[in-house]
Parts: sequence; C-alpha cells; structure tokens
Amino acid sequence: MKITTIILAAGKGTRMRSQLPKILHNIANKPLLQHVYDMSRQLTNNAIKIVYGHGADLVRETLKDLDVTWIEQQQQLGTGHAVQQVSHEITESDTVLILYGDVPLLKLATVEQLIVNVSDTSLALLTVDLLDPTGYGRIVRNAAGQVIKIVEEKDATPIEKQIIEGNTGILAVQGKHLKKWLSQLTNNNAQGEYYLTDIIEMAVADGVTILTTQPETIDEVLGVNNRIQLSHLERIYQLEQANRLMELGVTLIDPARFDLRGSIENLGVDIIIDVNVIIEGKNSIGNNVTIGANTSITNSIIADDVVILANCILDNAVVGKGSKIGPYARLRPETVLAENVHIGNFVELKKSSVAAFSKINHLSYIGDSTVGANVNIGAGTITCNYDGVNKFRTIIEDGAFIGSDTQLIAPVTIGKNATIGAGSTITKDSPENQLTLSRAKQISLAAWQRPVKLENQATGNKVLAETLIKDK
Repeated sequence: MKITTIILAAGKGTRMRSQLPKILHNIANKPLLQHVYDMSRQLTNNAIKIVYGHGADLVRETLKDLDVTWIEQQQQLGTGHAVQQVSHEITESDTVLILYGDVPLLKLATVEQLIVNVSDTSLALLTVDLLDPTGYGRIVRNAAGQVIKIVEEKDATPIEKQIIEGNTGILAVQGKHLKKWLSQLTNNNAQGEYYLTDIIEMAVADGVTILTTQPETIDEVLGVNNRIQLSHLERIYQLEQANRLMELGVTLIDPARFDLRGSIENLGVDIIIDVNVIIEGKNSIGNNVTIGANTSITNSIIADDVVILANCILDNAVVGKGSKIGPYARLRPETVLAENVHIGNFVELKKSSVAAFSKINHLSYIGDSTVGANVNIGAGTITCNYDGVNKFRTIIEDGAFIGSDTQLIAPVTIGKNATIGAGSTITKDSPENQLTLSRAKQISLAAWQRPVKLENQATGNKVLAETLIKDK
C-alpha cells in the first residue's frame, strides 16, 4: 500500500501575534511542523507533501532538510482549497492521509489505526469527544449512529452546537475518492471557503461508510492557535518524555521540572536527575550518573559514575568515567575529559582535553589546551590563548602543578612534573621537574600611612600628631 501524506501548513496563525509563521514555533526546540513530519516519516512507503503559504521563504529555508514535496498555496481559501493544490500529486490507488502542521502531538499508533480503516468502501475519520467543543466542527450522525456530515460551528444550528463529538480534521481516504470529491467542492458557506469537511456528505451520498476512531488522549489532537496552547502542549510533551525516562529507570526528582529538548541516544541505569535540568540535542548518559539542579546539557557524552553538581553547563562535551563536575562549572564545545577528572566551581573549559585524575577545582579558565594526567591546576589560573587575531595552544604535561593566580601565555608548554609558582605569568616553556615562577620583588614600607578621605584629612592629621607626642 502506498501512502500519500498531506500536511496542511499554510496558515498565518494570527492569534500567535508573531512575525514567525505559526508552524515554525517550537515545542522542545523543534518546530511544530517538524513534529508532524517526524511522526509521519515512520509510516512505510509514505510520500509526504506539505502545503505551505504564509512566510513561504522562511518555512522552506528553516525546514529545507525535510524529505518532502513542497506545494505552495498562494491564497488561503480553506482546507479544501489547500488539499486541492495537491490533487495532481495523488494517484487513484493511494491511501491519502490528511494531517495538520500545528497539531504536533499526534501519535503514530493513532494514525496507523486510522489507515487500517481505509478501503474502497470506507473513509477513516478521527474524531474526539470534548467537554467544550466550541470552535470545532460537529460530527452529525443519523438515528443508527452513522456519520452523515460534519457541520462547521459557524454554520451549525443551536441543536447541532450541543453535539460534543468534534472533528479533528484528520482523515484517511482512497485517492480515487478524494480526487473526485475535491473537484466538487464549493464555497457556499458562512466563511466563503472551500471546506474539506464537505467531502463527508459526498462520501455518504456515494455509499462510502465513514468509520471513526478517537485518540487515546485529547492532547494528541489539540492544535496551536495562541501562546497559551503552545505552552500547554509543551508541558504535555515534556511530561511524556519524563514518564518515558522514568519507565526506563531514570529517577527524576520532579518530573514537572525537567525538559528533554532532544534525545538521549544511550541511556544507562541508576541515573538521578534533580530539578530544572534541561537536556538538548543528542546525548549519551551512562550508569550511576547524578545530575544536579539547574544544569543544562547539550550534545554531550557522559560516562559511568559521573557526578555533575548544581548549576553546570555542558555543551558538546565528553565527560569520562568517575569524573566530578561543578558546581557552577562550564564545559564548552570540544572539551574532552578522561576518567576521574575533577572540574570545580566557576571553572570554564573550551576546546581542551584533560587526561585522567587531573584537577581544576576553582575559578579558572582553560581554553585551547592539552592537559596531561595527574595535573593540579590552582585557583585563578588562566590560559591566555588569544592575541586578538589568532588562537594558540597551551600544553600542560603529566604531573604538573600550576600554582594559583597563574597566567599561561600561549603558545607555551609546561613540562612533565613541573611546578609553577603562584602568581606567575609564564611566557616561555617551563622545563620538566623544575620550579618556574615570575614575580616582582616584594617590599614593605614602614613609613607608609593609610590614606583617609579628604574631608577627614584635618582630623586625621591631628590624631596622628597627638599619637606621635604620646609615643615620645
């Protein structure tokens, strides 16, 4: 069976009050339309067509990597008109699936059940029972319970408005039927638009049965029309991700305060994640990992037995087994830590590798560096790797000890087991097994007087004079 999926995504989304087309607003850092596309891609033998319109250039550019046929609807004249733009792409033997670019949480299982109901004599329609169906088209049935038509709310009678079964707009039908009915659509209604829902009456007239199914939850078929609805679906999506991780054995201290805005490709066991943790991009988290509160992790690999304390940022970093990070540490792109490395509070690393058992525990910046094993880097150390135009590399060999408040002016190499005295500015390579330091001579001035505020200078001089007389 060949499937043609048509995703309707041409609307402006006026109620979003945004210059950005509605379908490009994000849930979990991914455009609404991308969510729909990703789900539909899981269907086998499926050709995806996207009908787009508002913000056409931006939509195409933002989602240029999608494997789809783009079809522009230059005038937005209703859902029926939108599907008509794809009519020439539909073959009679296709099963045609109609989806919407602003309904991001629809599940694959729901769609598969819909497709199962399509035959030469049946059309599959997804409906939903609503406590408040305001705004939805109503499903009108006859006395035998068979669907006979869908009436849009603006065209509904007071009695029809009391119906709680609403139309989601999502349906599947054989191509030969759809092509015929699309050619018969008119815009004789309150909106002056071509309603796709009018094909239901045409199907009934042609003896095609309307088979309805409903989603597991209402949230699956909720669309986004404003920021409130966008926020609601974001939380629904995030809770789904949290529940999935907990089912896989992850401990989330508070599932309502956790965001997965990407994926965890490899997931270990006995992982504990505290509140307000955000995970983005593609990540790997090993066994026995603890992640502290308010931590952000992006495109990173975290090995077994790692402890990440609160308020850390990991961005495109690799953390080796048994390492300890934070609190308040930042690992920037191309940071690679070997096993049992300690990175402490207010330490920032960028484009650097740190070998096993090395420690950078306090208030340091290590950039464009290669740090060996068993190195101890003291508080306040800075690798000065940028001259305003070019970046240079710092090499710190195994066993080196870098005293506090040291500046290493790259390019420079600190030899194996070398010691750098605290407060040094190192501009030349330091030899192995030696102490290297650079300091100004320390002096103390016995006659020095602490300065006083100008308005208190006269009083201060008087007190000083009286003190000198007493001393004599």
